[in-house]
Amino acid sequence: MRRFGQAIRVRPEAIEAYERLHAEPWEGVLATLRASNVRNYSIFRHGEVLFAYFEYTGDDYPADMARIAADPVTQAWWKLTDAMQEPYDGRADGAWWLDLREVFHLD
Repeated sequence: MRRFGQAIRVRPEAIEAYERLHAEPWEGVLATLRASNVRNYSIFRHGEVLFAYFEYTGDDYPADMARIAADPVTQAWWKLTDAMQEPYDGRADGAWWLDLREVFHLD
């Protein structure tokens, strides 16, 4: 299992809409995440900073991320959420969220 931490900014004028959307996530998006070996996924907000944490339980991360990106329901979800977000510089090519380096973990 691999742990991931990611960050992005939410546009101040979109905070309410972003949180409303995530209060009732689309089942198709959740099903695709599960089918792609994503578990224990949370998004936290502090001001305009969004911090995401998830665990990946598969053995082909690039293929599973490509499956998520190819899903039409997820693409429709991202069309809404991407307009509410402002990515950080320094993220990987093709990435929307900035992957963070884990500096501490306790089981």
